Amino acid sequence: MKKQKIKFLICGLFLFTASQTFAQGNGTAGINEATQMVTSYFEPATQLIYAIGAVVGLIGGVKVYNKFSSGDPDTSKTAASWFGACIFLIVAATILRSFFL
Repeated sequence: MKKQKIKFLICGLFLFTASQTFAQGNGTAGINEATQMVTSYFEPATQLIYAIGAVVGLIGGVKVYNKFSSGDPDTSKTAASWFGACIFLIVAATILRSFFL
């Protein structure tokens, strides 16, 4: 009876080891596919961030023009903040794209 248990345990150990070996190949293929999917989204995401930056720039330009036309003394601070936001969006998109691709 004891030899039968040992044979059963050894058979189970080999079966477990074989299943783990087969799982390694499928995991690698899944990681490669996920990497390909993530990198395929970077180009549209970068273009979207550039478009958002353009819209933010247009809105900022209109707001700065309105402040300048009304004679508000705080115009330079507003212009600097909107310009900084646009530059940040463009630089962030470029750095993220170069970092991940």
